[in-house]
Amino acid sequence: MPATAPTVCRTLDRSLARATLASLVLLAAACTTTPDFRPVSLPELPATAELQTPAQREHQRILAAYGGNYDDSRLEAAVTQTVERLVAASERPELKYRVVILNSGAINAFALPDGRLYITRGLLALANDTSELASVLAHEMAHVIARHAAIRENQAQQTAIISAVASDVLGDPELGALALAKSKLALASFSRAQEFEADGIGVGIAARAGLDPFGAARFLDAMQRNADLKSAGGAPDPRSRDFLSGHPATPDRIKNAQANARQFSGPDIGGRDRAAYLASLNGLIYGDDPSEGFARGRRFLHPKLGFTFLAPAGFTLDNTAQAVLGIKDGNGQALRLDVVRVPAEQTLTDYLRSGWIENVDAGSIEETTINGFPAASASASGEQWSFRLYALRFGSDVYRFIFAARQKSAETERAFRDSAFSFRRMSLKESQGAKPLRIRIVSVGPTDTVESLARRMAISDHPRERFLVLNGLGAQDRVKAGEPVKLVVE
Repeated sequence: MPATAPTVCRTLDRSLARATLASLVLLAAACTTTPDFRPVSLPELPATAELQTPAQREHQRILAAYGGNYDDSRLEAAVTQTVERLVAASERPELKYRVVILNSGAINAFALPDGRLYITRGLLALANDTSELASVLAHEMAHVIARHAAIRENQAQQTAIISAVASDVLGDPELGALALAKSKLALASFSRAQEFEADGIGVGIAARAGLDPFGAARFLDAMQRNADLKSAGGAPDPRSRDFLSGHPATPDRIKNAQANARQFSGPDIGGRDRAAYLASLNGLIYGDDPSEGFARGRRFLHPKLGFTFLAPAGFTLDNTAQAVLGIKDGNGQALRLDVVRVPAEQTLTDYLRSGWIENVDAGSIEETTINGFPAASASASGEQWSFRLYALRFGSDVYRFIFAARQKSAETERAFRDSAFSFRRMSLKESQGAKPLRIRIVSVGPTDTVESLARRMAISDHPRERFLVLNGLGAQDRVKAGEPVKLVVE
């Protein structure tokens, strides 16, 4: 949740209310199903953006969606140097690229047709050497070289034309729907073909640059393991578009990357630059940036806005650009905390009656006070879910808790109430002491083991498994004395 509430969270119409409720239901449903990876919704831009070029507008949207730039001159230099090495070995060495490191813990990378290459610090943290980083950068460069963005735009325009013809000319709804479905299927298949093509081009670029061509297969596997670990932890990531949501790392794709790599051999092939790459990561922020708020177990803290709250027992929290989301794995429970602007003259009880969310039980609305802040609560119901709502004034904004449960009970009501009533102002000492997690590079000691190093991680959720994934180690691998490894520390 950013320090300034996004426009989308300040809209009070019914359509947003339904969308908010629907998003919570989807999140809650994910408690017992596969996590739902959805594309990020890019924020709206101010009117001055009309004076910008399309590429500039897209750049601003990306920065807004992914926390802005991550300023680290040493890391940026390392990434830029890798890009320059790849460009010199590519089919289009005359193309110019500009690297932008995004301040996001999400694992993603993408490119714009004008040559801007975006990579998140979350992806940089997961990579273990220059060849793995290069595999991602070369893949995105390949999209630019092959003009995939332009081709996709053309295909999308054709789909829109077919849709218009289907609805306006054919006059046969069933025939029109069939034509549109076929065109969309062709577009999806073409997109998948583009990904495989970019993989092949990227592996070739990395190999000609003297880097290990198997870096692509290793990193695809690392991303899949990381996604599986998040899934096992019951924490879906609707915050932003992870790399895997647009670049599915299926076993077939990993196998294809390995096959591409085997085509290259020679005395100059195989460089990884692991030690130098890991050194560039030392001190990198890991996970959420405290300026946007962050979770520590069940506790959510936002030092910049100055508030904190405690989720119910068993919940896993996830901070998104629009809201704080939480689920209780396997129990059909979820929560959402967001912020809106409500006119000062409108009471909170009137706000709960205003229709921002549907099916509110008017008889359940009551005023209350939460740690000195004016508040109001109510219950609402859906077809399969029961909701408990809290709205409280904090400064000039109103914070909204939406709790959901498949099976309403006195126990869930009590847990939701305790969570809402844990909302309080942070002390100055708490705010000043809230520090981000960071990557620290350490040398393995002579008596160190995977277990002993994992215990040094400032992570309570599957620390051993996260240590293994973060360092590209298998379940049976051992650490070697003297080698550098990544730890997550406060």
